[in-house]
Amino acid sequence: MGRRIRPDAVLVQAVIAGALSFAHLHDIAAAAGQDGWKAWAYPISVDLLLVAAWHRIRTLRADHHAARAAWSWFGTALIASLGANIATAGLLDLNAVPIWLRILVAGWPALAFLGGTLLVHSPAEAPGIVPDAPQLAEELPTQEVELQRDDEPEPAPNAAPELLSAPPSAADAPAVPPALLAHARKIADTHHATAGEPIARDVLRARLGLPAPMADAIATQLQLA
Repeated sequence: MGRRIRPDAVLVQAVIAGALSFAHLHDIAAAAGQDGWKAWAYPISVDLLLVAAWHRIRTLRADHHAARAAWSWFGTALIASLGANIATAGLLDLNAVPIWLRILVAGWPALAFLGGTLLVHSPAEAPGIVPDAPQLAEELPTQEVELQRDDEPEPAPNAAPELLSAPPSAADAPAVPPALLAHARKIADTHHATAGEPIARDVLRARLGLPAPMADAIATQLQLA
């Protein structure tokens, strides 16, 4: 048997509100001299710019500069939508639309096209780069992440090179929190999927921003070369 479709109150409310806003924008455009299909295109343009700007804001959370630009276009579309809805509440005579409103309505397509173009060409987050890694390391307990270099034993001067670069043994390795290990595994999997080869210990250490002992312990558990 197929899945039973249940009405969602939030979805129903969103559809009703969108239809009312759509109609108000259409009435303003028609009163400003945009007749026919052009009057119906205006509410689509305003609402699509609003949705596109909100999508960009959520996508570019790490890039504060690009997010601020997306917020500006979101505010522009919101003002246009709210202004049209408020104007139809009896504050504006639709039979005698002022000149300044006709100018705004006529100039909106160019403004919306500029905003949509800039939003489309905003830089997206590169795959494999996890900007929240240093922040995750700062949130971990201090005794698990910050290790004093003075406590690390110095290698013997005559030790073989392979012994100097060997990862710490399981007994000497610091305890790795499960959340940090899962985060590191996600970075390693993303790198392997994009680069086609396993991530190196040094690259993983740089991505995580952790001290060498903790990064080596994570790499050992992930069985990295």
